[in-house]
Amino acid sequence: MTTKLIAPSILAADFANLQRDIEMVNNSEADWFHIDIMDGVFVPNISYGMPVLEAINRHANKTIDVHLMIVDPDRYIKEFAALGADNLTVHYEACTHLHRTLQAIKAEGMKAGVALNPHTPVNVLEDVIADIDIVLVMSVNPGFGGQSFIENTYKKVKQLKELINRNNSSAIIEIDGGVTSKNAAELNEAGADVLVAGSFVFKAEDPVETIKNLKFLANS
Repeated sequence: MTTKLIAPSILAADFANLQRDIEMVNNSEADWFHIDIMDGVFVPNISYGMPVLEAINRHANKTIDVHLMIVDPDRYIKEFAALGADNLTVHYEACTHLHRTLQAIKAEGMKAGVALNPHTPVNVLEDVIADIDIVLVMSVNPGFGGQSFIENTYKKVKQLKELINRNNSSAIIEIDGGVTSKNAAELNEAGADVLVAGSFVFKAEDPVETIKNLKFLANS
C-alpha cells in the first residue's frame, strides 16, 4: 500500500511571510507544494505568476506541484519546466488537444496531470488515462480558496479509480478544494492518493500539527 500524500496549497499562505511559510512546509510531514496559477480568464481570480513560483522554488525542498487554471496552457509548458515544476497539471476544459499537451509536458521531464472541474465527468479521460500521471479532481469550483467541499466528489473518485484500474493506468488521484480533517479519511477510502489543503492548513493555530494529523487520517 502506497503512502497517501499531503500537498499544502501556497495560495492560502501569508504572502508577506512567504519564505516563513515555505520553511514551515519544508519542516512538516507534507510531501508536495501545491501551486495554483490563475489567469483571471479561465477562472475569475488572478493568483500569482512566474516570479513568485521562481521565489518558491528557491526555498522549497519538496515536490513542486503546479496546477494551471489558465487558458491555452501549452504556451507556458517550457517556462514552467524551467522554473522548477516537477508536476504540471492542466485543465481538461482548457485543452483542445489534450493528448498533445500531455506529451509536451512529459517531453520537458515533468509529470503530466489533468484537472477536472466539478461538472466534468471522469469518462472524458477514457482515451488518455494511460498517458496521465495525475488526475486532479476539483472538489470545489476553481478560482478561490476557502470554499466548501462538494459531496459528490466521493462518488467521482470511486468512478475515477475504477477507470484507472480498468485501463491499467498508473495515474494517481489528487483532490483539491475544501479538504479538512473531516473528509480526509473518507477521501482515502474512496481512492484518493494526494490531498491538497490550503486554508485548513495555513489558517490553523498549528499548521505543522494540522499537516501531521491530515497525513495520519489520509493513511488510516
